[in-house]
Amino acid sequence: MEGEIDYTLAFMAGILGSGHCVGMCGSLVSACFVRMGEAGRGAVPALAYHGARVSIYVLVGLLAAALGLALVSTGIVGKVQGILQIVAGVVVIALGLDILGWLPRRLPLIGMPMRTFGKYYFATAAKGSARGAAMAGLMNGLMPCALTLAVAVKATVASEIWQGGLLMLAFGLGTLPSMLFVSFVLGRLGAAARGWLLKGAAIVVIALGAATLMQGLRFFAVMKNLSNW
Repeated sequence: MEGEIDYTLAFMAGILGSGHCVGMCGSLVSACFVRMGEAGRGAVPALAYHGARVSIYVLVGLLAAALGLALVSTGIVGKVQGILQIVAGVVVIALGLDILGWLPRRLPLIGMPMRTFGKYYFATAAKGSARGAAMAGLMNGLMPCALTLAVAVKATVASEIWQGGLLMLAFGLGTLPSMLFVSFVLGRLGAAARGWLLKGAAIVVIALGAATLMQGLRFFAVMKNLSNW
C-alpha cells in the first residue's frame, strides 16, 4: 500500500511539475526540434526524445535503489536501515522547501554549465531524426533538476531495485503531457501559472519526503527495540 502511494505521489509530482518543466526545458525542447527542421516533425522524433528522457529517469532510479540496497547489505546500515530512510526523507523535504524558496540558502545542484550543455545539446540536431532526438532526450534527462533529484533520493530507500526504477518511471510519465504538448498548451501559460504548479509539485515532494521520514522512524524504533543498543 505504501509503495502504491509513493508511485502516485511521484506521478503527481511529475504532473504538478509541468510548469517547472515548461519553464526550465520548454524552450530547449522547442529550439531543438526547430533546429532539426523537417526531420524533427512527426511522432517518431517526439517519441524518441521523450522515450530517451524517461529512460534516463528509470536508469537513475535503478542506480539509486541499487546504491541504497548496497549500503544496507554492507552492514554499515544493517539493522538500522531506517537511518537511510530518515536521511532520504530529510533530504527530500529539504529539496521541496528549496523549490518553494523557503530555505535561507539555495541548495547546490551538480551539473555542467548551461553554455557547455547547450553546445552539445543543440549539436544533436544534426544527428538525424530519431537518433538526434534520442540523444537530445538523453541529455535532457541528465539536466540537474530539484524535482528529479528529490524523487531519485526517495528511490534510494526502495526495497527492490526495480521499485526504484518504477518510482522514477512514474515521475517521468507524469512529466510527459506537458513535455509532449509544450508548444500547444502549457507553453502558453504565464509565469504566475507555472509558479503555482511548481509550488503544488513542491508540496507533493515534501509529502513524499515526510512519508519516507515516518517510515524510517518507525523502522528505526522497531529495530532499536529488537537490538541491544
